[in-house]
Amino acid sequence: MARIIKKDECINCGACEPVCPVGCISEVGEKRFIKAADCIDCGACEPVCPVSCISEA
Repeated sequence: MARIIKKDECINCGACEPVCPVGCISEVGEKRFIKAADCIDCGACEPVCPVSCISEA
């Protein structure tokens, strides 16, 4: 199951993007977005989020 970013909690710091091994996190508007079809559910992005807005879908 892919990870999701809670849009209302994301502060767009970008900490999650460089740790993603498959590059499925990108900036959309003023928030980050995880492309579910490409997410391998490794969880690397979750612990680096300073506001804990990434979780399993």
